[in-house]
Amino acid sequence: MTHPLDPVRRLRVMAAAVPGARVVERVLPAPLEAVWAVMGDLEGGFGAFQPDMREVRVVRVDGDRVEALARSHHGFRARLRGYVRPGWCWLQSRFLIIGMAAAPEPGGGTRIALTGGVRVPGRAAIVPLGARRELERAATRLEALLLSSG
Repeated sequence: MTHPLDPVRRLRVMAAAVPGARVVERVLPAPLEAVWAVMGDLEGGFGAFQPDMREVRVVRVDGDRVEALARSHHGFRARLRGYVRPGWCWLQSRFLIIGMAAAPEPGGGTRIALTGGVRVPGRAAIVPLGARRELERAATRLEALLLSSG
């Protein structure tokens, strides 16, 4: 009998296939719906908790397929393509990979998982320098946002 992977487990599998990728997980004291309302809002909430994102603009949606233009605080721009569905987001460009997942935690709360970073040109790999620190900062900012609005 096979068991479907929840979004967090699925993110772990995806990240394991990307050399240099790190995954940061945290259990947040909020229901999945509230957590994903922030995480999945690419043009609003996402930029509020991702330390490097200044602006994200969704330019095309086709079902769960998304294309977005992102600009960092450092002026870098990226055309991201990927998937966003409840509890799941995987976006990538030539230079970035962004992965986010959320699933209900047994006993209450929501487990989140974040991965991503700067891609190695021409390969599905992430430059690991500073990636974990940035992911930890994003998780901390997300938790603070949820606690201040809750």
